[in-house]
Amino acid sequence: MHLLSAGCASAVLLVALLSQVTSLELITGQYGEMLKIPCNSGAIKAEDIAITKWKYDKGDGVPGYLLVKQKNQNVSISATDEYKVRVSMDENSSLLISAAKLSDQRTFTCMVVTGGDVFEYPVNVLIHKLPAKLEISDKAEELEIGRLTKLGKCVAKDANPPANITWFKNNKPLEADGKGISIKASVEVESGTGLSTTTSILEYSAMKEDTGAKFECRADSLPLESSSMNFTITYSTENIMLEVSPQKELKEGDNLTLKCVADGNPAPTSFNFHLKGELVTVENTDTYTIANVSRIATGEYKCSLIDDTSMEATRNITVTYLDINLSPSGNIVKLAGDALNLSLQIDSSGKAEVSWTKNNTKLDKQPDFTKLGYSDSGRYEWTVTVGHITRTASFDLTVEGPAVIKSLFKNRSNDGQHKVLTCEAEGSPKPAVSWSINGTLLGESPFINGKITHKIKVVPSANLTVHCTVTNRLGFDSRAINVSSLIEEVRMDKQDQSEDSDQTRLVVGVIVGLLIATLVIGLAYWVYSKKSKQGSWKTGEKECGSSEEEKKLEEKVEENSQKAEV
Repeated sequence: MHLLSAGCASAVLLVALLSQVTSLELITGQYGEMLKIPCNSGAIKAEDIAITKWKYDKGDGVPGYLLVKQKNQNVSISATDEYKVRVSMDENSSLLISAAKLSDQRTFTCMVVTGGDVFEYPVNVLIHKLPAKLEISDKAEELEIGRLTKLGKCVAKDANPPANITWFKNNKPLEADGKGISIKASVEVESGTGLSTTTSILEYSAMKEDTGAKFECRADSLPLESSSMNFTITYSTENIMLEVSPQKELKEGDNLTLKCVADGNPAPTSFNFHLKGELVTVENTDTYTIANVSRIATGEYKCSLIDDTSMEATRNITVTYLDINLSPSGNIVKLAGDALNLSLQIDSSGKAEVSWTKNNTKLDKQPDFTKLGYSDSGRYEWTVTVGHITRTASFDLTVEGPAVIKSLFKNRSNDGQHKVLTCEAEGSPKPAVSWSINGTLLGESPFINGKITHKIKVVPSANLTVHCTVTNRLGFDSRAINVSSLIEEVRMDKQDQSEDSDQTRLVVGVIVGLLIATLVIGLAYWVYSKKSKQGSWKTGEKECGSSEEEKKLEEKVEENSQKAEV
C-alpha cells in the first residue's frame, strides 16, 4: 500500500476546499452490537471512486483518522487509539465499528475522491440501549385508607437514553396530584459505561375501592412493563349484614345457617348472634348453624360486633310448615245412594293451594259425595302446597249395590232371520247375567261405572217367554219378556198392513161427510137470514129469540168447520 506524499496531500486538501459537503445524516445504533455507517449512500459509483477515507470528530474540531482505501488496493488502518481494533470497511465503503459504545455517539465523515473532486459525507451517530428490565422493589405490605403510603420503587437500569417511567393502576396511568398520588423520579449515570438508571417512587393514598386493584410501572415508548402487584387495603368496619341460608325458603326440618358479614379489612373474626333473645358468641368464624329447625324458630335474629355492639344487623326469618289431615282415608266402601262426609284439615304458615285428582286425572273442584253413584268409585288424591312444601293424602272409594236390571228389550235383526235380546243391568260388584234359554252370545259391554249390557241372539220357532237374571253378592233381579216366533210376526205384519188400509179409507169418508154437512148448514143459514130480514115487523121478544138462534147456528157451523179441518 502506498501513502499519500506531502505534495499530494496538499493538492487533495486544496481540492477539498472547492468540493461540496453534503448535509448531515443521522443513524442510530444499538449498544453492544455492530455499528454500520454508510458512505455516500450510492451517490457515487464505486468504479468512479479513487480514494475513500474515514475520520471522526474527536472534539474541538480535531479530526481522528480511522482508515483509507485506494482503488484496487486493500484497506489501510490509520487509527492509533481504541478504534484500531474495532474498525473495518465493507465493499460498499461503509464503516463498520464492532461492539458499539456510548462513546461512539459522535460525527463520522466519509471522504471520497473522484478524479479532481473531493466529497465529504458526515454522519452523526446515536447509540441506544433498552433497560434490561423493570423491577419494583420496596413494596408496601398493606395500604391504609386515607394515608399517603410508599407503594413501591420502580427501577429501569442501564438505558440510553434514560427511561421515562409511568405508573399504572388497572391499566390506567397515574399522575401526581399533590394529594393522594405522589411520584418522584430520578436518573443516575454510570461513569464507566455512561448508561443511565431511572428510579420512580410512587406514594399512594388508598380508597376502599382499591381493594384488588393491580399496580404496575412501564417505560414510555418501550415494550417494557413490570409485573403487576396487589396490595391489602385496611379499613375499619362501617357496615354489617346478616345473611341467611337457604336464601329463598326455609322449611321445617332444614338447617338454618346465619352469616355475619362486615365490610372492614381485615374483617372481624368473632361475632355475637342474637337468637330470638338468646345471645351466642362465636370466635374465629362468622357463621352459626341451627340444625333441623321447627316452626317455633320463626322470629327476629341479629348479629353484632363483639367490640361494638351498636354495629348490628337484623333479619326476620319465617319457617315454612304444612300439616294436613284427611278423614276418612285408606279403603272406603259405601253403598250407592249413601253420602260420604270428608274432613279436610290444613295447618300451615301461609296460604295453601289445594288440588284433587281422580285416578291420576286432575279435577276442576273438590268432589261432591252427597249421593254416591257407581261412577264415583276410584282413587282420590288430595294435594296441598305451601311454598315449596307439598303434602298429599288419598283414599280408595268403592261404591257397591245389588244387581238390578234397568231395561230388557228385543229387536229383530235387519235380515229378519233372528231376534236380539238385550239386558241392561247395574250393580257392584259386577253382576253375573244369565238367560232362561240358550242363545248365541253377541257381546258383553265393559263393566264401567257399575253398568253392564248383555246381548244374545235367538231364533224362536214358537212364542215363548224369556227371563234375564242378574246377580251379585248383594242381591239379584229378574225380568221376563215375551218373544214371538218369526212366522207369527210375519203374519201379524200383513194383518197390520190391511188394518192400516181400512182405517185410511174410513178417515177419508168421515172428512168428506163433514165437508158436505158444513155446506148444507151454511146454505140453510143463508136462506134463514134472508127470511128473517123480511119479517122485521115482529116484536122485540121474537127478534131477541131469533138472535139467539142465529148465534147457536153460527157456533154449529164453526164446530163443523173445525171438524172438517181435522
